[in-house]
Formats: sequence, C-alpha cells, structure tokens
Amino acid sequence: MSEFLRKKLSTEKSAKSKEDAIEAALKELETSREDVEIEVIDEGSKGFLGLGARDARVKVTLKNAAEKNEKAAVKESKPSVKEKSTRAKNAVKKESLGAPEEDAKKFLGDIFSAMNLDVSIDAKMEDETISIDLSGENMGIVIGKRGDTLDSLQYLTSLVVNQRSDDYIKVSIDTENYREKRTEALLALSARLADKVAKTGKKFTLEPMNPYERRIIHSTLQDSETVTTYSVGSEPYRKVVIAPKNAKPYKKGGYKKRNSKPREQSKPIAEKTGSYTTTYKADFKPQQHKAEYKNFEDYLAAHSENQDNE
Repeated sequence: MSEFLRKKLSTEKSAKSKEDAIEAALKELETSREDVEIEVIDEGSKGFLGLGARDARVKVTLKNAAEKNEKAAVKESKPSVKEKSTRAKNAVKKESLGAPEEDAKKFLGDIFSAMNLDVSIDAKMEDETISIDLSGENMGIVIGKRGDTLDSLQYLTSLVVNQRSDDYIKVSIDTENYREKRTEALLALSARLADKVAKTGKKFTLEPMNPYERRIIHSTLQDSETVTTYSVGSEPYRKVVIAPKNAKPYKKGGYKKRNSKPREQSKPIAEKTGSYTTTYKADFKPQQHKAEYKNFEDYLAAHSENQDNE
C-alpha cells in the first residue's frame, strides 16, 4: 500500500482555541494549511470567570482526497520497472534452482574435487533437514582435528543451501558415524573429569569446542551434586570449565599453626655504670637500673672475688 493510502484523509481536533485545534489536525495529517479544507464545528467559549468554558472543535480534510486516493490506488497496482525486473529475475532463479539436497551435493562435490578426494555423497531431505553422509578413503582428512573440518563443511553447506531457500533448512553432515562416536566420547570424558574435580576440589578447563559439543557437557553435568559447569572465552576458542560446587575460598597466607611455641628470648647482660646498671638485650638497646657498681669491670671483679672465696 502506498504512503498516501496509509495516511488519514480527515480528522477532528479540539483545543482551547480554534488555531490550536487546526495546528493539531495539520500535525496529525502531516500536511500544510494550503492542502486542506477547514470546517469549524464549534468556535468554543472562554465562559465567564472560568465558568462555562468550552473548547473549540474543527474538522480538517485533505483537498481532492477522493481524486488523490484513486490515483494512488492505480499507481499502487502498477509495478515499477525496477519491480518488474526483480520479479522476472526471481522467477528465472526459481526455475533454474534444483532441490536443496542436490545443491548441497553439487557444492560438496566441487570442494572434494578441488581437494583431489574421491568421496561419495548421500544426501536426503526430511522435514526441512538435509542429512548428508560421506564415505570414501582417507576420511580422517575430511573429519579434521576434533571434527573441525567436518564442522566447517557443514557450516558452509548450510550457507549455500539457505541462500537459495525462503525457509531455513538445517544441514547435518556425518561420516563413518563420527558424530555418535564423538558424543559417546564426550559423555565419558565429562563423567571422568567430574569425578576428578570432586575429589581434588580443583576446577578443570577443557579444550575449545563448538556450541553443540559444549551443550553435551553442560546437559550431562547439569544435575550433578558435586560439580557445576560454565563456558569462558570467545568463539571459536570458547571452552567449558568444570568446577566444584561450594568450594572453600583460598585464604591468602594460609592457615595459622596451632599450639606453636613462643620464641625464646636471649638473656640480658647487665653492666653497672655509676649508680645505674645498663641491661643489654638481644637488640642491644640498653636500659638503666639503679645499682651499686660504678661500671661493668667492677661488676665482673666483684663476682670473680665471690667465686674465688667459694
């Protein structure tokens, strides 16, 4: 429908004054005063001392509305030259396109031919899903490390198929039953790592995986009572982390030892200086005490005499 047909042809507006009502109507119709016909339904009234006040009301109609409506409808029914060209191209395109599974087989065949690989391609279309099975020698090259090459082929084939389809079509590519074997391996791996994390209390980060494989790990351990899972990083290097539940936080400095014995302090050495005794501790800071010895030599001499008498 044209822009003109979507617009309103007339409207009625009320406001405190006639001019305000007209401006509101022009704004709604998205037009100017020269292109409309104005009919004043009620001039309004200010009343007396605020009593009996009444808003003004007007009806604004686009000029030659019926004629413009008819011309717009005729123009709408006639496609432009550009629209005719686009429709013709789409018709030719639909006629030249084959079935989606045939397009997928042709695309993969061209890739394997460029790689000098002899691969048999079996493609079936069921419920908006294309299941493709590949067979041949050296399929390890097609699978790639951790299935990276197989996943890339599946992604590219999906782009090609859905580029030529109005509805989304899911593409699944497998070879030598790799997908099932990989799923079983991930299930066993997640169970084994969950036991390890629960016993050691330390989290474990797995290798990067695609969203489908990460979902297998999460769904397998989502009901675990001992571990939890979450993902870190960005695609295509996003990883799954298996961590213990209710793990005790590490305290910096560790735990203090109990029943530790206090460190023994060295005995002080006393020296008499005049009427005070200087006590030397381990840190060699003297402390003055009242004493009868004038100096340290007198103290030693007095104790030596006592030992000789004994």
